Amino acid sequence: MDFDATFNDLFPPLVRYCHRLTGDRDVSEDVAQEALVRLFDRSVNGPPPALRAWLFKTATRLVRDRYRVEENRRRLLKANPVKPSGTESPERGLERRRSVDRVRRALDALAPRDREILLMRYEGFSYQEIAEAVEVQTSSVGTLLSRAEARFARVVRGEEESA
Repeated sequence: MDFDATFNDLFPPLVRYCHRLTGDRDVSEDVAQEALVRLFDRSVNGPPPALRAWLFKTATRLVRDRYRVEENRRRLLKANPVKPSGTESPERGLERRRSVDRVRRALDALAPRDREILLMRYEGFSYQEIAEAVEVQTSSVGTLLSRAEARFARVVRGEEESA
């Protein structure tokens, strides 16, 4: 596949499409570039209409993912507003770092699939998205997530070294 020809043919309409979805020219260009990078990284082949369809579908998903992340960020900031504060006390800073380290160690101690589904869920992924990512049935995600959360809690409490 000729990168230059594909880029010249598909990038302008893709940016216009993304701009209509996002309302932001910079974001639309970023999404269009990311979609084209994925097209070439994954060596997608086929007739031009199939490539165009794949590219626009990928861009749509990228826009949706950006929107979901932004919505989660807004929701979290609304629930936990960032308040300007003075300098953190050394004791509070040490306590916070220890807490973060404990959580990171607990995540590292989990089995890779448990860690992945926990992180995906807390990033706002739906059960269906998690199921597709870890290649399980959607109906299994709730149980897997519950078990992963229980393992995580045990590791944090020091009741379990690793999974």
